[in-house]
Amino acid sequence: MFREMRRFKQQLSEEECIEILKTQPRGVLAVLGDEGYPYTVPMDFVYDDGKLYFHCAKEGHKLDAVRAYEKVSFCVLDEGRQEENDWWYHFRSVIVFGKMRILEDRDEILEKVHMLGAKYFPSEEYNQEEIRQAGARVACMELTIEHMTGKKVREK
Repeated sequence: MFREMRRFKQQLSEEECIEILKTQPRGVLAVLGDEGYPYTVPMDFVYDDGKLYFHCAKEGHKLDAVRAYEKVSFCVLDEGRQEENDWWYHFRSVIVFGKMRILEDRDEILEKVHMLGAKYFPSEEYNQEEIRQAGARVACMELTIEHMTGKKVREK
């Protein structure tokens, strides 16, 4: 169902892919948008046990697209590194394919939003305060990973 990677010598292991998903701060979510046009949007996320979680407003283009068509992809790049005395970068990327689900259970939403906050906020107190202030207004989506590939790239 999913294509194999052409440049298999550059392929990352599953463990390397998961490490990137656990440590990198942002990726780009791709959904099937209005009139069949792809819609991509940068997103904060958190990885947990084979799934990715995202927060968003309770309405908008992303949610409309997911309600209409659950299949999505998500791409993450690490920050890359530049070799000394060279202009090109070495970086790693991960592309995930899967099905997105909009969470409905309020306790589950708050649990996942707490996980997201633990990744991004400077302290547990700050995380709790943000959830107290905005928790009622937030939606949460869960991406179940069906296929994942990672690649080492050297720009030239």
